[in-house]
Amino acid sequence: MWDSLLCLDASSCLVKYGINITGRNFELIPFGGGRRICPGLPLAMRMLNLMLGSLLNCFDNWKLEDGVAPETMNMEDKFGLTLEKAQPLIAVPMT
Repeated sequence: MWDSLLCLDASSCLVKYGINITGRNFELIPFGGGRRICPGLPLAMRMLNLMLGSLLNCFDNWKLEDGVAPETMNMEDKFGLTLEKAQPLIAVPMT
């Protein structure tokens, strides 16, 4: 599965093998899978957006993508179990 086990290669963990966290891949058996997957996974997936957003909010060097002003942003919502934006916000880090 991995070419070099003793060398850290972050690209080997990406989409190369088509692995996702839904619990249907045998590569992730140590973390649980199928019916025995971690029961906190849905909560963790919801909290990830909040924690990442809070972390990024601590940094002041962000701007909207080119051609977008705060007054012209699409603020429509997408109805579901949770209320999401119809168009996600795209923020660009300033250098």
